[in-house]
Amino acid sequence: MSGKGELLVRDLRVRFAGQEHLLFTVSSLEIAAGSSLGISGISGAGKTTLFHCLAGIAKPNNGEILWDGTDICTLRDDALGRWRHQNLGLVFQDFHLIDGLSALDNVLLPACFDSWRPPAAVRKRAGELLDAVGVATGGRLAALLSRGERQRVALARALLLQPGIVMADEPTASLDPEHRRQIGDLLIGLVRSQGATLIVISHEHDLLARLDRRMSLAGGTLQLDTDQT
Repeated sequence: MSGKGELLVRDLRVRFAGQEHLLFTVSSLEIAAGSSLGISGISGAGKTTLFHCLAGIAKPNNGEILWDGTDICTLRDDALGRWRHQNLGLVFQDFHLIDGLSALDNVLLPACFDSWRPPAAVRKRAGELLDAVGVATGGRLAALLSRGERQRVALARALLLQPGIVMADEPTASLDPEHRRQIGDLLIGLVRSQGATLIVISHEHDLLARLDRRMSLAGGTLQLDTDQT
């Protein structure tokens, strides 16, 4: 879906319910379609909350989040769900796999919103993605997979429908150095191969350094990393 995935954020303000002070603000942010952005920050800075806002999972208190000209902050829940399904691939920190389903069926879940039995071409792509991420046992239950395998399945699922936007929250967390490199290679390589926009929340410097731009969420604001100024 090359050519989609342009982001424009204006005057974003977020606070937790019942709190007087803002968690963070983003006065302006622009990301070109097909480019990549890494966001770092200390624990509690609001990185995952920002991730949820940009993905349309949480609504900010104020501001605009325009993906390809559509302000997702103004969409009703049903329209927002359709937008996410049609445009977005997500990799969460805790993967959100269904343990009672096989690895292959977990990858196929996004297609099940369109049809209870995904067509052969989609099932073929799911198998190819599992091969690409190095999971050879697609029939194995997710509950029996290692953490690294679960991350790989979550990545394959995010890419199944070739979304124009891929977002990953701490995709290499809690992995040893070898597996961090492997997951980083897979994430960046596969997303770039389909021309999608990539946003990664991470504290891993080596992963962030491979992305087009790097920013940090600190002191309640999103700012360009000092090594890029």
